[in-house]
Amino acid sequence: MLDTLHIKNYALINVLEIQFDKGLNMITGETGAGKSIIMGALSLILGNRAEGKHFFDPSKKCVIEGEFNIGAYQLNGFFEQNDLDYADHTIIRREITPDGKSRAFVNDSPVTLAILKQLGEQLIDVHSQHATLQVNTEEFQFLVVDSIAGSFALKQSYKESYTAYKKAKRELEELKEAVKKAAMELDYFQFQFDELDGAKLVAEEQAVLEQQQRQLENAEDIKRALNTASHLLENEDTAILTRLKDTMTQVEGISSFLPEAADLSARLKSTLIELKDVAAELASLEEDTQLDEGTLLEVNERLSLLYSLQKKHHVDSVEELIQLRDDLEAKLLAINSSDEQLERLEAEVVAKLALALRNAKELSAARKLVLDRIAKDVQNTLSNVGMPNAVLQIVLEPLKEGEMRESGIDTIQFLFSANKGQDLQSIHRVASGGELSRVMLAIKSLVAKTSALPTIVFDEIDTGISGEVALRVGEVMENLVENMQVIAISHLPQIASKGAAHFKVYKEDQANRTISNIVRLDQAGRVKEIAQMLSGANPTDAAVEHAELLLKGE
Repeated sequence: MLDTLHIKNYALINVLEIQFDKGLNMITGETGAGKSIIMGALSLILGNRAEGKHFFDPSKKCVIEGEFNIGAYQLNGFFEQNDLDYADHTIIRREITPDGKSRAFVNDSPVTLAILKQLGEQLIDVHSQHATLQVNTEEFQFLVVDSIAGSFALKQSYKESYTAYKKAKRELEELKEAVKKAAMELDYFQFQFDELDGAKLVAEEQAVLEQQQRQLENAEDIKRALNTASHLLENEDTAILTRLKDTMTQVEGISSFLPEAADLSARLKSTLIELKDVAAELASLEEDTQLDEGTLLEVNERLSLLYSLQKKHHVDSVEELIQLRDDLEAKLLAINSSDEQLERLEAEVVAKLALALRNAKELSAARKLVLDRIAKDVQNTLSNVGMPNAVLQIVLEPLKEGEMRESGIDTIQFLFSANKGQDLQSIHRVASGGELSRVMLAIKSLVAKTSALPTIVFDEIDTGISGEVALRVGEVMENLVENMQVIAISHLPQIASKGAAHFKVYKEDQANRTISNIVRLDQAGRVKEIAQMLSGANPTDAAVEHAELLLKGE
């Protein structure tokens, strides 16, 4: 339940703290006093988005903090799943900076708004007068029935199996479409693969061939250059080797007189040996170099094939051609094995459909068992709040054979009649605003008996009722505290008198500012507030006496 709500720098509120009672909390105040501001602040820590900038002081950040006692509500799993520190007394904080940036925290751990909203939905149910529109939606109606039937586990099993079936069916349809498209392209893929496979492609082949081509095309120049170099080294009268040998002899002859000459002689000898090796290699290369027109023709033809394939397939290398060939081979293999894949997926779809239908039927059966009970309990509550002739009928009808939705295999409709002789129709067509509020109250009070929700907030759902009916509505709210904490904002004295705790929201002027504030009323304060709600700012003695009687439950 919500123990304390702290509000700082929000709208007309500078600093505010509200300590709620664990039972029925009533909040009253004049129109415009700030009750909606408090509800807006509460909605922020429940994960709703901040609409616009609402700062008491635009230079400071807005901070909303709620302290919740959640020890009895088995929320440990949610905290573990979202990697949050669990505490029986959990603190949720929302901060909004002047530049509009928003941050949220659970027990000082930062969280996203999505996680905050998920947690908020497990802590507080906020019901406003506008929420009565929900009663005619299938989503809400199924929620009510599933809550009373205790079929949330069945519903989750069905949703998982339904999702798995839809996924398998989608995969099957995609595969069929892919097979159909592939069959049209099979001949083309096969032709491309055969062409590339027949080329016997080898990685790095092109670089080797291009080098070989350059050598063959320039073989005559290469042979001439090698021959000339060889002659210059050793085959002429002025050959380098001959001159180098003569030089070495001269230097060696003076080495006994000049010590430095011995070292130079050794170096000349080493150079002579190296140049002899070079000369031998030049001669060998010259002998091996041949003018081979046949080989050149083969190389040119092979390169022409590689260049042609690259241009055709818009790639730049043999390696890319090899990858393309392998991809085509994989496609052909997939096409050829698609029949097996289709058979497997078709069998999977049939199995998952059967499971989803079985789960859907179990869910439908569980729902049907509680329809009469829900209708009877709601009608009893409506009778107690001034609608003795109200009739609620819940119609659960099957969809077409084999058809399923995320909600199951049924459609649902709440049919309603508020008066004798009135035909049953969809509830929003025949119920007034006040009647819708009481219907929603009756439904919420029934759901509360089976719900583990800690807190419910009623925001002015007493619109359109008064007098004795208001008293009965207040009694229904009182009964709800057996299962949960209740916070109610009301304009009716009959309802306000029912609270275990009564808070008054009011405005006051401070210097050049108007601020909203809230105070918990003592008994005398409650008498005065309820008397003012009965007869105005200056209540009569009769109004005071009536207020005292209301607080006594008379």
